[in-house]
Amino acid sequence: MQEIQKVVMNKNYTHVEKPLYNIGKRLFDLSASACGLTILAPVFIGVACAIKMEDGGSVFYRQQRMGINFTPFGVFKFRSMVENADKLGESITKGGDSRITKTGKILRKTKLDELPQLINVFLGQMSLVGPRPEVEQYTSICHEDYKNILKIKPGITDYAAIDFIDEESILAKAEDLHRAYVEDVLPQKIKLYYKYLEKRSLTTDISLILRTLAKIIIK
Repeated sequence: MQEIQKVVMNKNYTHVEKPLYNIGKRLFDLSASACGLTILAPVFIGVACAIKMEDGGSVFYRQQRMGINFTPFGVFKFRSMVENADKLGESITKGGDSRITKTGKILRKTKLDELPQLINVFLGQMSLVGPRPEVEQYTSICHEDYKNILKIKPGITDYAAIDFIDEESILAKAEDLHRAYVEDVLPQKIKLYYKYLEKRSLTTDISLILRTLAKIIIK
């Protein structure tokens, strides 16, 4: 654990406030999420029906994540695993996880399970672009890093989300899932979070959104 902290804590990062950018970003998030939720309403209904038809369980899954300044919030996702999956294993998953439902496999492969996070964006808990929201377990491990990272709102996509779009496949061969995530994946994600913090702008945000859509389509 200590080695992970040292790798990133050596980075000389100074947070710079960008008031005008923050205002523009919020307006963009609000309008884009409202339009997205309206346009994608038929998709939401279709996915909800598919989930209900498979096992009759809840449509949404809300997991507590850490938001800006370590403020906890419930992130919305379409449920892609069996009910109470969080009590049956790790908070992170890998390819072939037995808790994932048949419908869930399709949702995860197409990233449709992430669409309800537009609700979080609309409510102001998340942004379209920003470091991915993490569970408290892992923000605590790298607390010093997350004191910088969580000075801005977490987002649906960013550099790390694009690079680790196949995270479950990367972790599939791990014998110790928690150890592999903490020692191999999380440090790389944190470095990419810092990259976004340094380059954040509306131009960067739009570029990352387009890159994410292209990656999903190609995948």
